[in-house]
Amino acid sequence: MAMKRVASSAINAFASSGYLRSSSRFSRHYASSGRKKIVGVFYKGNEYASMNPNFLGCVEGGCGLREWLESKGHQYIVTDDKEGPDCELEKHIPDLHVLISTPFHPAYVTAERIKKAKNLQLLLTAGVGSDHIDLNAAAAAGLTVAEVTGSNVVSVAEDELMRILILVRNFLPGHHQVISGEWNVAGVAYRAYDLEGKTVGTVGCGRIGKLLLQRLKPFNCNLLYHDRVKMDPQLEKETGAKFEEDLDTMLPKCDIVVVNTPLTEKTRGMFDKDRIAKMKKGVLIVNNARGAIMDTQAVVDACSSGHIAGYSGDVWNPQPAPKDHPWRYMPNQAMTPHVSGTTIDAQLRYAAGVKDMLDRYFKGEDFPVQNYIVKAGELAPQYR
Repeated sequence: MAMKRVASSAINAFASSGYLRSSSRFSRHYASSGRKKIVGVFYKGNEYASMNPNFLGCVEGGCGLREWLESKGHQYIVTDDKEGPDCELEKHIPDLHVLISTPFHPAYVTAERIKKAKNLQLLLTAGVGSDHIDLNAAAAAGLTVAEVTGSNVVSVAEDELMRILILVRNFLPGHHQVISGEWNVAGVAYRAYDLEGKTVGTVGCGRIGKLLLQRLKPFNCNLLYHDRVKMDPQLEKETGAKFEEDLDTMLPKCDIVVVNTPLTEKTRGMFDKDRIAKMKKGVLIVNNARGAIMDTQAVVDACSSGHIAGYSGDVWNPQPAPKDHPWRYMPNQAMTPHVSGTTIDAQLRYAAGVKDMLDRYFKGEDFPVQNYIVKAGELAPQYR
């Protein structure tokens, strides 16, 4: 019930902000009749594509849309080739109507690409997080930007809990010992701890942050959160989490910091050298939000010095991360490719959400309120 009240209050905030007002002056959303060219940008499934019929988030799966779209007479192009002037995506920019992308293999939609896309009406994110799009340029061009809000929040929150435990228990060195044929208990035990009693703070407490706090409650941690607004009082009481209005006051208290804030111009580079220096020596950091929230080199330096005792996440800047990205080689990291929000369960949810929004788009109907990131020339509150 508490989560429902939070979602309801968020929708009311959208409405009261004027964000939901339709405007034909700004929006191309309703120019939706006739045959459309839809381009999807996904990662390649390769040999794994045929191993699971529900593996929809790859090029081969195409978000499960091909048969349905083509049965309606629409053209559907799917590719993973998205970078550079000669890439496959660039060839379709001038005449596509809808572009579908994911945070896991993002098609970076720049102001330049938007300017070239004369027929573009709709940008859909198959998942959550639309910062790969120049949202201000999209708003100025009258485009609609939407994502499948909530589709992978459980997946990401569970992944964050896993990463916290991996870092706290110093899991990776022991796993690497098994692979290399070693047996050195001391090499793991000297920095392995219990999670119980530790102070965990989440920077940002939206849907994912709240789910994480609920999952941490049984571990008897001291839970803190920083956000633009306080959470529902009942949920705050249930989790025992304490609101911290000032981020720099909260951070020095934390043994573990989890980043759950969207990437905006305000949060880009938020964790720079100075802010990291304010944190406890030996702090553990989990970041499944966005790589650009962190100053890349500041994280490397702090891991190398031991100020950050462990860093784990699945988000990079840029994505895919180049082979020489320094986070691949820094000590005490437990990084993965961007996978936390693309479990098979999440793929089924965001594929269904994309299909629903496309169906509404073809009919000239509104999307679910919470899915809008840009509508009628205005950005959602979290991106302002």
